[in-house]
Amino acid sequence: MTPPNVSIIIYTLYHHVYKLAIEAQHGLKVAGVQSTIYQVPETLPENVLKLVKAPPKPDIPVITVDQLKDADGFLFGFPTRFGGMPGQMRSFFDGTGGLWAKGTLAGKFAGTFFSTGSQHGGQETTALTTLPYFVHHGINYVPLGFRSSHLTDNSEIVGGSAYGAGTVAGSDGSRQPTPKELEVARLQGEIFGNVISTYARGLAAGKKDSRL
Repeated sequence: MTPPNVSIIIYTLYHHVYKLAIEAQHGLKVAGVQSTIYQVPETLPENVLKLVKAPPKPDIPVITVDQLKDADGFLFGFPTRFGGMPGQMRSFFDGTGGLWAKGTLAGKFAGTFFSTGSQHGGQETTALTTLPYFVHHGINYVPLGFRSSHLTDNSEIVGGSAYGAGTVAGSDGSRQPTPKELEVARLQGEIFGNVISTYARGLAAGKKDSRL
């Protein structure tokens, strides 16, 4: 059986989300799932990026909407903007109407992870306001749940929620993902990978039985 393929699709400005994506990819590998990290197109002009002192973009490919059809599942990662996804990711999702009309993404799987400026910056509301896209496409959403004890750790600030991994970047972006936050992202990748692998094995077994 060919291993399932997951696209990790991110928007990252100061690389916090990218760092979580790398850990999620490690988790997917543990689950025996192939994956590629992509970024969505930037919509901010270069002068604005310089103004906010954004570093160069990660050296990863920019995904097109048409490439979504090639993956068995997706892990979407992005920072929050007023409790929702940033315009760059929204623009990408809004371009999937053609795929929706054909039902191309129906039956695939998706998970989410986030970065916020503060503890209360909207990691859960961002997940909730992203769900309608998955629902309309018929994509199966896979939450993290409280599978990591770090999510109930009150001894320090830990980003993430039952919806997915997360980090708290600070208002100026100076706070970096902590070891616990990175561990949660890695665990999410592994859990998501196990779900997709189990589904793929069942699908393959069903096709085999139908030929008997």
